[in-house]
Amino acid sequence: MVTAKKLENKKWRRQYIKMIVQILDKDEKCTISRNILESLIEWFEIEEGRENYIAESVGQIFIAAKEDGMNVGFLCLKETGKDTVELAVMGVLKKYQRNGIGRQLLETAKDIAFTKGYSFLQVKTVEMGKYDVYDKTNLFYLSCGFREFEVFPTLWDVENPCQVYVMSLR
Repeated sequence: MVTAKKLENKKWRRQYIKMIVQILDKDEKCTISRNILESLIEWFEIEEGRENYIAESVGQIFIAAKEDGMNVGFLCLKETGKDTVELAVMGVLKKYQRNGIGRQLLETAKDIAFTKGYSFLQVKTVEMGKYDVYDKTNLFYLSCGFREFEVFPTLWDVENPCQVYVMSLR
């Protein structure tokens, strides 16, 4: 049964489809990623890591979500193998989370990766059960169709075991 609230949410989410764009300009990539990552300190609290994401974004496929001309989210893809691309970093401003923007960014990223000939999409995050904030991230990836691939207990450090999720694009 479709409730009025569900229908209203779907209509509202569809508005964001028109605002998902690929960014090519390196300076714009830096500005967008810096503004969004610095506003999401709970997820990106380590300055060195945040700066690495920002610096690396300039050479990656970069997709942004815009609302009234303001950048409210972004996602970067990087090649990790001839058949695989990784969702390297993604962020949506808190005010805009849980409204379908992340899902639209991911759907656009999947389309781009498929068009470029990639067969798989992967993402890394902190293993489920370690931190509430990352449990929500894990649930998001699972709801988008990612599947658990492997956990690397010490890739980052013992306090942050690395969960790898994968998805087939073919």
